[in-house]
Amino acid sequence: MANPLVKKLTSNPLRSLLSIRLKTTSSQYVASRVRDATFEKLMDKYKNLLKVVAIQDLILANRSNNPPSVSVDFLNRLSQKLHLNRGATAFLRKYPRIFEIFYDPSHSQPYCKLTPAAMQLSCEESVAILNTHTLVIDRLIRLLSMSLSKTLPLRAIFKVWRELGLPDDFEDSIISQNPQLFHILDAHEPNTHLIKFFGTTSSDNNLIAAVENWRVMECCKDDCSIDRMEMRFSFKQGYPPNMKLKKNFRAKVKEWQKLPYIGPYEKFTGAKKRSKRGLMELEKRAVGIVHEFLSLTVEKTVEVEKISHFRKWFGIDLNVRDLFLDHPGIFYLSTKGKRHTVFLREAYERGCLIDPNPVYGVRRKLLDLVVLGRRGLHSGDYKLSSSDSEDDDLQEMENDREDLKPYKG
Repeated sequence: MANPLVKKLTSNPLRSLLSIRLKTTSSQYVASRVRDATFEKLMDKYKNLLKVVAIQDLILANRSNNPPSVSVDFLNRLSQKLHLNRGATAFLRKYPRIFEIFYDPSHSQPYCKLTPAAMQLSCEESVAILNTHTLVIDRLIRLLSMSLSKTLPLRAIFKVWRELGLPDDFEDSIISQNPQLFHILDAHEPNTHLIKFFGTTSSDNNLIAAVENWRVMECCKDDCSIDRMEMRFSFKQGYPPNMKLKKNFRAKVKEWQKLPYIGPYEKFTGAKKRSKRGLMELEKRAVGIVHEFLSLTVEKTVEVEKISHFRKWFGIDLNVRDLFLDHPGIFYLSTKGKRHTVFLREAYERGCLIDPNPVYGVRRKLLDLVVLGRRGLHSGDYKLSSSDSEDDDLQEMENDREDLKPYKG
């Protein structure tokens, strides 16, 4: 039987949205969204990849050991933070193509290091990032240019350095090496630094948002049936296959598409408009900013918690998670893996990027190793009992049910 909230949203979603949200909890609003099986299947793989990457970063950060490694005891103590349901040891044994457990006689305890295959992929990713040095600088310029003051907290950028494809030493290799573009400033808060873009006004004005390029491409198509004036402020829309789009819903979306707004790189004073139309324009500006933010990422996806750290600096006075839910044709929100993750819907087709890049290509290879797990390997030192594996999967499913707890973003 369908959820009454779902029925009300699909019957007249845009008109009912504000009134319904006042009467429902945050978790109910998330639960009412229409699932997309393709993105959910992708997140099933990604939630384990994210755990693998977190451990990989810890190993690579400990280069004082040769080879880079960390103690299994250390990882076990971080199990809760890393969301390793049955502890680090069981998790490491699930991925013998990525992690290798060995006994370190000098410390009299087991340690973990990357396998040659995983280390090779790490090197390939570093090379891919190095080869896109100019593109990395451009991403950082664009990110700072969306800020009202052309300034962002350094700690916020640290949270998304991997998503943006920045080198792990970007503070030295990118910021310090380009003083004509970037300056590190002291903030009013202790132990807080800001990064400011000092580029020229002309270079700032030349920045074109990704959605603008899409509009130009659409208008240039021979079979383009959309009026160019309608296309001027439009965003590409695509919905889950099982989402029913009623006539009234389509009409509301078409009306929203025509609504003018201030682009992510255009000057914005931050003044609030009290009229209904003014508020809608502010909301559409926020959509434009997060759309551009996602376009700048390597995999066109980011955790909602991470992007919320930029909200104040971008002049967004809205809950970004609700913003993604309000526009299911542009974004897709997944709650798997004890995190809220948003995808740029137009960038994907059948669970893969339509326009892949070298860094994404390397990361997909690592994802392939994660998906393989122990398949095709003989049982041995990494033996994991079937009961342990099944219990771990059941725990993952239970965690997914708890993912819908309220989030402030």
